[in-house]
Amino acid sequence: MVDTTQIDTYLILSAFILISGVLAAKFSNRVGLPSLVLFILLGMLVGSDGLGIVYFDSPELAQLVGVFALVIILFEGGLQTKFATVRAVALPSISLATVGVILTSGIVGLAAYLIFDITMMQALLLGAIVGSTDAAAVFAALKERNIKAKMGATLEAESGTNDPMAVFLTIGFIELIIIPETAWWALLPEFVWQMGIGLIVGIAVGKIASIAINRVKLDSSGLYPIFSVAFALLTYGAASAAGASGFLAVYIAALVIGNSELTYRYSIFQFNEGFAWMAQILMFILLGLLVFPADLFSLDIIIGGLLLSAALIFIARPAAVYLSTLGMGYKNNEKLFLSWAGLRGAVPIILATFPIVAGVENSEFFFNIVFFVVLTSALVQGTTISPLAKRLGLMGPKKDNPHHSIELISMGKANAEMVQFKVDGDALIAGQKLKDVDFPRKASISAIVRDETLITPYGETEIQNGDFLYILVASRYKRELKRALEQKKSPQPPYS
Repeated sequence: MVDTTQIDTYLILSAFILISGVLAAKFSNRVGLPSLVLFILLGMLVGSDGLGIVYFDSPELAQLVGVFALVIILFEGGLQTKFATVRAVALPSISLATVGVILTSGIVGLAAYLIFDITMMQALLLGAIVGSTDAAAVFAALKERNIKAKMGATLEAESGTNDPMAVFLTIGFIELIIIPETAWWALLPEFVWQMGIGLIVGIAVGKIASIAINRVKLDSSGLYPIFSVAFALLTYGAASAAGASGFLAVYIAALVIGNSELTYRYSIFQFNEGFAWMAQILMFILLGLLVFPADLFSLDIIIGGLLLSAALIFIARPAAVYLSTLGMGYKNNEKLFLSWAGLRGAVPIILATFPIVAGVENSEFFFNIVFFVVLTSALVQGTTISPLAKRLGLMGPKKDNPHHSIELISMGKANAEMVQFKVDGDALIAGQKLKDVDFPRKASISAIVRDETLITPYGETEIQNGDFLYILVASRYKRELKRALEQKKSPQPPYS
């Protein structure tokens, strides 16, 4: 017979964790503290060395949950990223995600060899584990901050694409430690395969998913977001089965899907944003449960962790940024910011479970050091991103995240969509009255939101800079509508 008391306990505990996670996220935004720190501390609090509510000691399960959560987080981050923004920073981001990770891993590995009593190969393994920035940490840190688009795009694209290099280096060094006769150069074709096939799988599944979402008529609009998540999991699984990078494939697929014309677009985006938050909360709390504070905050871990964190933050990351972006048009203040904002998070902690599962000597020690480095990075760097960006003159305009109570929907069965458009000052329609605007057929403005106020539109209503227009349009005329909305005013000739 099923023990309902135990089920009730687990449900109440799950509710407590999620509620606490949501409140922690709200609190973190108010005080400028990265939410991942609070999630981890919450996990440590309810763990066996804290209140003793939950005992968790399974690196294998933590690895599984972490990979699943990272797939969801990378997918949501890719959906929100614009091709135009990524294209402008593609070369430096790829350089940071490859050359930058190698340089960071090598310098941190050398520092680890000098700080700890371990072999050079073990030190390089430790460097590889903390060599990459973390998508979950970077996406969360930049989501609500008004950092200039170039900086935000560079960091997000780097963190979304540097996991393959970190995974490759980590697994490679584990193999070299366990099987010393392995030649390191023999691993290079594997890396090329992982990156190349991961890219191909991501593009292919992204295009298939975009077509399927638009063509398959589902009975409920709530099924479309689930449909999109299924493709995210399929992308990772297909790439991994082919021996390629699943993380890279997921991020690329999300870029393709997010930049395609989609039915039920806003429902898909909103669902994935909420799902990514839930995945992030559960992942970091679980990682907090995995660590034992009594071991983490021992004197040797604290001293060694602080020294290694200093080497990472003040030497390895800046050297990697400056060398990886040579001749790519970045100013000194931009390089300083990129150096400081390379946050570590879930990926290094999850990678730190690989040596444990593989039975590498000193792996428990590595895990605690990596965990301490991640906490240090989040606390020192994560809390100072906005002040540093402001001091370096890298703050951008306020992000346009309208929180209006207008539900944006795609009426698949009616072949119509509600389109949101923000009016810029140089838009042709800015300053015009609605009756004078030449909208396509089957298109009508349903609402205007101006300064958080809902305005009922009529013929004499003047469209102003900063207005959010909500336009109901037949799906077949959506492209025509967008072309009309995106027309710009002719530049005024200079006075002679």
